[in-house]
Amino acid sequence: MEVIGLEQQDGVALIQLNGGIINAINQQVLDELGEALRMVKNDPAIRALVFTGNNDKFFSIGFDLPELYPLPQQEFGAFFRAFNLLCLDLYTFPKPTITAITGHATAGGCILALCTDYRFIAEGRRLIGVNESKLGVPITYLAHCLLRQWVGERQAREAISSGTLYPPEEASQIGMVDGVYPLATVVSAAVQKARDLGEMPGDAFAANKHLWVRAIESQVRSYLEEEITLFLEQWYSPMARQRLGDALAKFTPRD
Repeated sequence: MEVIGLEQQDGVALIQLNGGIINAINQQVLDELGEALRMVKNDPAIRALVFTGNNDKFFSIGFDLPELYPLPQQEFGAFFRAFNLLCLDLYTFPKPTITAITGHATAGGCILALCTDYRFIAEGRRLIGVNESKLGVPITYLAHCLLRQWVGERQAREAISSGTLYPPEEASQIGMVDGVYPLATVVSAAVQKARDLGEMPGDAFAANKHLWVRAIESQVRSYLEEEITLFLEQWYSPMARQRLGDALAKFTPRD
């Protein structure tokens, strides 16, 4: 079963997470999402990208614990490296990117959304945030950098340390998202924003974007191998294994 959908609407690509209700992130998601990004990047007819989910419950819950928790360290390390590189590809994507968040975006799901240029979220009981600290593991260095960029140093520290999941209005107030819309219109609002940005000269947009992403990209790439080592130490530590195991026991994927 394909877990990533791709369609085009008048020069705007719509990439959709189609991995069931919770849209958990595993290797198949990374592979298919990476291929979709490559296709959109190389298609001159596509001028912008909207990233969304397939339902109003979850944009993405984050890592697929039933698949990833049992992996030996080397295999999980390969997945974690691939996740970081996919996030960098999305963050540095040369065309405008907007995430339309129709459901909860937590942990790795929030990180994917942070990697786009803009984030629009549906109003109502939809939560967004990086709650990794509650599981005994750190967030990625890229997510750390992006939170500081989007919400500022002090608010990023609070969001990361507390693991708070924010409702739409509060997420908007602190700068984690750029707009709150009714569920029925959040995707169309993102498509319109993408279309507006896509009308600008593409080469100029790409050049300007490179200026604002290159410092963080350089930092993340230079630190990546050290980060992987440190993350694996935490992921396989006794406390994290206990907390992840507890989370796994509550992890109930639904189709």
